[in-house]
Amino acid sequence: MNSLDNLFKVFLKTVRYKLTRSEFVGPANPITLTFSVTNMCQSRCRTCQIWQLYRKHPDKREEELTLDEIEKIFKSLGHVYFFNISGGEPFLRKDLSEIISLAVTYLKPGIVHIPTNALAPKTIEEQTNRILESMSKTNGSIPLTIKPSLDGVGKKHDEIRGVKGNFEKVIDTVKRLKKIREKYPNLYVEVGTVISKFNMNDVEEIADFVQKEMGIESYRNEIAEQRTEFFNVGDPITPSAEDYESLIKYFSGKIKENLSSKRRLTKMTESLRLVYYDLAIRILRERRQVIPCYAGISNIHLTPYGELWPCCVLGYDKPMGNLRDVDYDFQRIWDSEQARNVRRFVKDGNCYCPLANQAYSNMLCDTNSILKLVRIFFSFK
Repeated sequence: MNSLDNLFKVFLKTVRYKLTRSEFVGPANPITLTFSVTNMCQSRCRTCQIWQLYRKHPDKREEELTLDEIEKIFKSLGHVYFFNISGGEPFLRKDLSEIISLAVTYLKPGIVHIPTNALAPKTIEEQTNRILESMSKTNGSIPLTIKPSLDGVGKKHDEIRGVKGNFEKVIDTVKRLKKIREKYPNLYVEVGTVISKFNMNDVEEIADFVQKEMGIESYRNEIAEQRTEFFNVGDPITPSAEDYESLIKYFSGKIKENLSSKRRLTKMTESLRLVYYDLAIRILRERRQVIPCYAGISNIHLTPYGELWPCCVLGYDKPMGNLRDVDYDFQRIWDSEQARNVRRFVKDGNCYCPLANQAYSNMLCDTNSILKLVRIFFSFK
């Protein structure tokens, strides 16, 4: 987001979300759209099985939304604040820059975010340049964050990600992105770690490597989760609440050490992350929605095939409808009885999770979380 003023507008919109959750009014448009642009992926991660989908069902690749379909959907949806690209591996879509261009035109987001496995450094470099060049013609002030994944140092990363040489390609990708940033200051280069049972004893080593060797803008992590989207439900990948809490204390300390020197956007996201860490620990420990969840209200997830989900965790189990069935009219699904039933399911506490993307929106709808965020932000000048 470009300023605290825009963030304040998001806070105001959360009032409507609270009324929607209580079923007093119909839903306003979400502030966050996550779009899985493809389920193609070259990684063979131990924490995710999404790469097997096209291996088992090769015809599914041909069912992905076309640019024309995406344009109709974005035009129908309208403005969102946060536009998150997801996958699979997003940079495997050759038309990714065109998708971002359509998003900037119709969604007019405050932030565009793209994660990557960093297995194709040259392609990522070329695509990023095209994306930023296109954005500069429409709105060059929109921050673009790109987040290569790093789950270990050296061979450990390759073992977890299932591809030999991936670690070196992460380093190469970050160097290329930092070079691009010299021309485009709205590019923010991050690194992210998925904390699982496979690397929870290596997290301090990873964090130290990122801080001392990579020199990136922001380092974030999230806990490995079982999601229907990843076809990993039942896989023992998530650390215990106790293990996660000990790791998060270390991360929180590292963030606070450098928070005062960060740029405004990074400082805001890092402050939000500190609030999130405390919330995630409580969710894992108490196994419930510690604060109300607004999945399917504040956030929506669009699959490569046009289906709308409240979130990627419920995913295939609780779809809200497919946009191809309603001539790409977002509002027809958003206001449907099926969507209302999904929202009731979430409201009744039938699910809980520490999904970072959704948790951030939930915190913006929670007064105590906002107060914590403001206190942290202004404590580090």
